[in-house]
Amino acid sequence: MSIWDGLPVPDERAVSIRLKRSAERPLRKGHPWIFDQGIEHQNREGAPGDLALLFSAKRKLLGLGLYDPRSPIRVKMLHRGKSQPIDDEFFAHRLHDAIEVRAGLEAAGTTGYRVVHGENDGLPGFVVDRYGETLVVKLYSAIWVPRLRQLIPPLLERLRARRLVLRFSRRLQGHPEDCHGLSEGQILLGPLLDGPIAFQENHLTFLADPIRGQKTGFFLDQRDNRARVGTLAKGKRVLNVFSYSGGFSLYAARGGASEVISLDSSQPALETAEQIFARNHDHPAIEACRHELLCADAFAGMVELETSGRRFDLVIIDPPAFAKKSAEVKTAYTAYARLMRLGLKLLVPGGDLVFASCSSRVPSGEFRERMLQVAAQAGRPLQDLEVTTHGIDHPIDFPEGAYLKCLFAQA
Repeated sequence: MSIWDGLPVPDERAVSIRLKRSAERPLRKGHPWIFDQGIEHQNREGAPGDLALLFSAKRKLLGLGLYDPRSPIRVKMLHRGKSQPIDDEFFAHRLHDAIEVRAGLEAAGTTGYRVVHGENDGLPGFVVDRYGETLVVKLYSAIWVPRLRQLIPPLLERLRARRLVLRFSRRLQGHPEDCHGLSEGQILLGPLLDGPIAFQENHLTFLADPIRGQKTGFFLDQRDNRARVGTLAKGKRVLNVFSYSGGFSLYAARGGASEVISLDSSQPALETAEQIFARNHDHPAIEACRHELLCADAFAGMVELETSGRRFDLVIIDPPAFAKKSAEVKTAYTAYARLMRLGLKLLVPGGDLVFASCSSRVPSGEFRERMLQVAAQAGRPLQDLEVTTHGIDHPIDFPEGAYLKCLFAQA
C-alpha cells in the first residue's frame, strides 16, 4: 500500500475567483498571497489544494494558485499571466530551479541547507531542508497534502535522499483532518532515527533533530552570519545569547576565540552544543577554546553575568521571533531594547556586537535605527558596520520573505 493511497485527489474543476480591484494591485506586483477580503466572487467552495483561477474585475485571467479554505490567505499563487498547466511537469520544473540555485553549497563543505524556501522559490508554504542524506519536508498549509504525490517523487529522484521526514506547521497540526492520516514527524521513507543527524556546514560538523527540533531541526538561515562571526572572534572572549545548540559558538571557537559562553534556557539544546563541540575537537582552535554552558533565561543570565563582573569582547544576541503578529511589534522592540542595554553592559569598549531579529514584521532599516538609538541613549554609541540578511538558500522574493536581519556593530 502506498503512502499516497489515503490522500485526497484535487478536484478537476478549478475554483474561479473574481478579485476586488484592491487585491489586483499586489498580485500584479508579484505578491504571492490573495486574502479572503480581496475576493469579490467565486463560483464554488474549494477543498485545500484545489486549483484556483484568479480573474480581474474585468474578468481577465491574472494567474493561478492553490485554494486554502482554512486560511485568511485564501489563495497561494503559483503562476501569473496566461493559463499554465499545473501538473507533474510544472512542479518538477519548480523543484529543479530551486535545487540548481543551491548547487554550489555542497562543494563548499555544506550538506545542511534549505532546498526549497516556500514562496520565495515559487512553492508557497512548502519548505524542504536537507541534512546530509535526510530530507525534511515541512508543510505550512493543507494545500500541499493532496499535492505530495506530485512533489515527493521528483524531489527524491533529484536529490537521492536516504530518508524523508514530514513536518507540519502548528496551524496544520491543529487540523489533523486536513492531514489525512499523515502525522507530524512521520518518516515517509527510509530507516528510523535513533538520535540526531550529523551534517556539515562550511566543513564544521553539526547535529540536527529533524523530528523534534525547532524549525526542521536547525537554524540553517544563519549560516553566513555564523561564518562572519568566526572572522571576528580571534583571541576574544565571546558570549552567545539564545545560543540554542551553539552554532555561533562553534564558529567563534574555530575562529580562535579564547573562551565562549553559550547561554540558553534549554538544557537539551546546551547538551547538543556540548556534543557538537566534542565532534569538532580535532580542530586545534576548537580544542583550545574554553566552552562554558549557562542554562538560564537570557535576560536573567545576562544580568547574572554582568553582576558577577564578567565582560566580553564579542557579544552575540540571536533571539526568537518576538513579533509573530503585528500586535506584538511594540512589545518586541521593548524586548530588543532591553537586550541591547544588557549586551552593552557586558561588552568591553571597542568590542563587537552582533544582534539579530528573525521577525518579518520588524523591518531591517527600522530595526537598525532603533537599536543604534538605544545604544546611543545608553551612552554606548555603536559604529554601524553592516546589516546582513539571508544566505543563497533562503532567497527573498516578496517583502514578508525578508524576515532575517543581523546587525554587526562595534562599541
